[in-house]
Amino acid sequence: MKILVIGASGLIGKGVADELAKKHEVIRASRSGDVQVDINDPQSISNMLNKVGKVDAIAFAAGKVPFKSLNELTREDFVAGLTDKAIGQIDLVLKGVNHLTDNGSFTLMSGVLAREAIVTGAVAAAANGAIESFVVSAAIELPRGIRINTISPNVLVEAPGYHDYFPGFEQVKLADVIRLYVKSIEGKHTGQVFKLG
Repeated sequence: MKILVIGASGLIGKGVADELAKKHEVIRASRSGDVQVDINDPQSISNMLNKVGKVDAIAFAAGKVPFKSLNELTREDFVAGLTDKAIGQIDLVLKGVNHLTDNGSFTLMSGVLAREAIVTGAVAAAANGAIESFVVSAAIELPRGIRINTISPNVLVEAPGYHDYFPGFEQVKLADVIRLYVKSIEGKHTGQVFKLG
């Protein structure tokens, strides 16, 4: 398969791209890579898709949100976080559907904050919840046998900078997150939220 991995310079994206590259042709996209994309910019998404052409799968492993207490958050914080983590992925699906082959797939990324709360996690919760609901809904409307799933992991063992935000949470291994991406891309599931931790 020819697979586009967005966020391929990050911890999860690089791991996913490296694993998939053992069996597939992988195109790595990021803000600074050979194939560049700014997920906040619809034109940048279009430019990337036009550059890579037809692919069999698109996997997303990126997205930034502000972590602030609720009384510090502004409307602008929510707009920025939802745009970067949720709207960018939704734009990717809306534009990417015409760049996928028949029976191709999207694998998006949400996270544990869609189902569990932490202090400072309101923006991430809103974005993750939006993606998970979108995937369930989009799955019944995508044409040509195209599938869509999202990976929803807990905080990573390998991301210690986030550990203090998630006291008492079950940390998950990067290898297990990568395994779920492979399951989504190489399997036949659709409309699934693959929860880990």
